Amino acid sequence: MPFNGEKQCVGEDQPSDSDSSRFSESMASLSDCECSRQSFTSDSSSKSSSPASTSPPRVVTFDEVMAATRNLSNLTLAHEIAVNENFQLKQEALPENSLAGRVKHIVHQAFWDVLDSELNADPPEFEHAIKLFEEIREILLSFLTPGGNRLRNQICEVLDTDLIRQQAEHSAVDIQGLANYVISTMGKLCAPVRDNDIRELKATGNIVEVLRQIFHVLDLMKMDMANFTIMSLRPHLQRQLVEYERTKFQEILEETPSALDQTTEWIKESVNEELFSLSESALTPGAENTSKPSLSPTLVLNNSYLKLLQWDYQKKELPETLMTDGARLQELTEKLNQLKIIACLSLITNNMVGAITGGLPELANRLKRISAVLLEGMNKETFNLKEVLNSIGVQTCAEVNKTLMERGLPTFSAEIQANLIGQFSSIEEEDNPIWSLIDKRIKLYMKSLLCLPSPQKCMPPMPGGLAVIQQELEALGCQYANIVNLNKQVYGPFYANILRKLLFNEEAMGKVDASPPTN
Repeated sequence: MPFNGEKQCVGEDQPSDSDSSRFSESMASLSDCECSRQSFTSDSSSKSSSPASTSPPRVVTFDEVMAATRNLSNLTLAHEIAVNENFQLKQEALPENSLAGRVKHIVHQAFWDVLDSELNADPPEFEHAIKLFEEIREILLSFLTPGGNRLRNQICEVLDTDLIRQQAEHSAVDIQGLANYVISTMGKLCAPVRDNDIRELKATGNIVEVLRQIFHVLDLMKMDMANFTIMSLRPHLQRQLVEYERTKFQEILEETPSALDQTTEWIKESVNEELFSLSESALTPGAENTSKPSLSPTLVLNNSYLKLLQWDYQKKELPETLMTDGARLQELTEKLNQLKIIACLSLITNNMVGAITGGLPELANRLKRISAVLLEGMNKETFNLKEVLNSIGVQTCAEVNKTLMERGLPTFSAEIQANLIGQFSSIEEEDNPIWSLIDKRIKLYMKSLLCLPSPQKCMPPMPGGLAVIQQELEALGCQYANIVNLNKQVYGPFYANILRKLLFNEEAMGKVDASPPTN
């Protein structure tokens, strides 16, 4: 891995002063009304990130494509290690009934069968076994730290293949004794989680099966060592992440000049939406139109980030600068959609039976849990939202009626229940007023989060109607803000250059796209 430590990213980790200042500097020339025309014509940010170029397209060679692929792989891996505290390498297990799995099993079984026949021959043939011990020796040595000279010398002495061959020639080699030494040494080097595996190895009697299981446990130990290295590397990686990712992306951009095309289109959509909004405001009767409207680059960029919360991740390609966080953003979007529906259901219930549920927080919490459970997996294609909403309505009526009966109050009539279930089922309909209201308020909350320098220390006020999902929305909002803030730090210079080109070109040439934006 050609990287050397990276930067803080999520949770309590916030941008350092130097990183924040770098992003501020790159965006300073694009602040609301402070940027002059001269600042737009300058090209101070990344030299290859221009969204438009008058030069003819350059032919990209295979070597350049492979170099860009390696850079992207390293960038993605470094980003994942730094921002995902649970990131671990895992052994790939082939499905048992797959062709690859069957072939692997047959080939491995054939190898161990041959070894078994050689060791049981008269006289025994030890050459393959000696090669296995040679491989085992190299694996054990790879686990040692630079200061482990004593154990290193011992391993080299006991598993000296030249000596073992001489012993084999005189039928004096003790294969079982060598295996026992290997198992003992593995017990000293392995993580505590492998202690049971070591005990099982010691209890195994067949020498071929012992050697087979030794290699299996050594594979697990190699994975443990790799994950320990990743855990040790993570703090260093987090400290240098911004500079490393920016440098790697610049290298990708130099090898692949079109690496910002999707990002440019993503930002351009927000520019067009803002221009259309400004043009509508200018045409409003009574609106003052004494000065030419100007766009705030910060507002444009924040609106671009907000669009990611309604992104169709199955059909629409993400901007290149957000590829490393695609899975996290998709998961946040799916959770947010679930929270929106829970908030809508709660609002409808409160409007109809607020007098009953208002003084019963345990009932409100129970209804929320029922909704959350039934809405699990709502982003799958096979999920029938209308049917589930109908089921939630039935369950809600049953819970409310049960509570009313416990307090000696009259239960809901069939008409009220049908009305409640009908309102629940209508949430999925296009332009539903309840959904539109909740969606608008969540957007407002998320937008206010992006304007805060440190969302964890000072959360914005929660809009009305969202109290039922406040805890979940605040946690989700912090994760979203962390992703956005880190992305701004890394790719700020590239965004600044794109915004400079887009805003200046449209301003200077008069090519303002004031048509309604298409999503």
